[in-house]
Amino acid sequence: MIRSLALLGWVAATGAALWGCAAAPPPAAPAPAVTTAVPAPASAPAPGAARPDAAAAVRYRCDQGLEFTVRFADDSAFIESPKRGSEVALRDAGGVTPQQSVYSNAHLRAEFGLGAAGREAKLHYLPDPQVARCVLQ
Repeated sequence: MIRSLALLGWVAATGAALWGCAAAPPPAAPAPAVTTAVPAPASAPAPGAARPDAAAAVRYRCDQGLEFTVRFADDSAFIESPKRGSEVALRDAGGVTPQQSVYSNAHLRAEFGLGAAGREAKLHYLPDPQVARCVLQ
């Protein structure tokens, strides 16, 4: 019996010694930071080109006697015309070159930054087949 107790004591002491030698598991790697930042929009073309300063309204004169002003802000074009009224069009895919931009809604498709100098625009009024070709004033 004494021998069993001695053996049991030795096993307990060895187990305790080995238990203390065991290294703790490494700390878990920190989770990657979650960001909710929205990527910055592409830079706007130079003033006087396709998208003038968002605060400034610019005037276009078109064939067929149409005139309008446009302001650009938050991927929207605010178009005001004495003949056609006010329209808000959202940025749309399109444009062949970086200086070109396209805005549309259910009634209108507007293309800006056309021509060699980027000073021309086209207004496509839907569903009319009318296309107004315009020049920045």
